[in-house]
Amino acid sequence: MASADGDDDLISLRARIRGRVQGVGYRDWTMRRADALGLRGWVRNRQDGSVEAVFAGPRAAVERMIADCRRGPTLARTDGIDIEPAAWPADDGFALRPTA
Repeated sequence: MASADGDDDLISLRARIRGRVQGVGYRDWTMRRADALGLRGWVRNRQDGSVEAVFAGPRAAVERMIADCRRGPTLARTDGIDIEPAAWPADDGFALRPTA
């Protein structure tokens, strides 16, 4: 399951992305990128203007996704990301959730 160097460890993280991340295609970009990396989880807008997401999968893929979120899609501007551990998503794949 996990390699000796830990690259195959499975992790699940919640990310709260702040900046100009709503109205610029950030959620759709996140879904495409997470699917390409084979991650499970979800993404949604927050009423405070941030985007929240849970990314679950191999450590290297989740860390890559977080790094990609720091750049985001072309029209976005990421000012900061808060990361914390998250429960493993119950559903397979990656989903778009309603604004919370």
